[in-house]
Amino acid sequence: MDPLPPFYDDLAAFRAEAWRRLAEGAVTGRSPFHLPALATVDEAGRPRLRTVVLRDADGETGTLRFHCDARSDKARAIAAGSGVALHVYDAGAKLQVRIEGTARLHRDDAVAQAAWAGARAMSRVCYGIDPAPGTPLTEGGAYALPDEDPQERIGRENFCAVVVRAERLDLLYLDRRGHRRAVFSREGEGWRGAWVAP
Repeated sequence: MDPLPPFYDDLAAFRAEAWRRLAEGAVTGRSPFHLPALATVDEAGRPRLRTVVLRDADGETGTLRFHCDARSDKARAIAAGSGVALHVYDAGAKLQVRIEGTARLHRDDAVAQAAWAGARAMSRVCYGIDPAPGTPLTEGGAYALPDEDPQERIGRENFCAVVVRAERLDLLYLDRRGHRRAVFSREGEGWRGAWVAP
């Protein structure tokens, strides 16, 4: 039988493990934490769920970053003030992380510029798609995707870096010897955590 992880009965270690895995997922494409699901709420109050690519996770500030097209439904929902939630599950680690918080779009500032400069050319061209994401098409391939742009200009006007400020973490570890679940709420720049029934 595998040994229990160090965070099994340690609240601070449990939160640290979640942020460690999120940070690792931001740079490791094969990590389950690289592709969390993002939930927003649209103008009619309907939930919307989609997968995003995690680009940064900072446990010190309690923030995460992903990118999106400014013309997308998720950008409109965030701009309108929708709260956000992220969910990731790693079956191998038997660990689920749910994050609730607020999100901010960055288009024409240093955050956006640094994110754009750090993006790969094959990722940047996605923001030059025509027509805009979600536009009805007459057939599946009736859209244009530009070639890679060595000048790094195509699509820049549609690019947003989205920074999520986590306000609540809900962590669940599954083990037949007893599951562990903890909830953390932000208090200023710190966190208050408690064990809850799984």
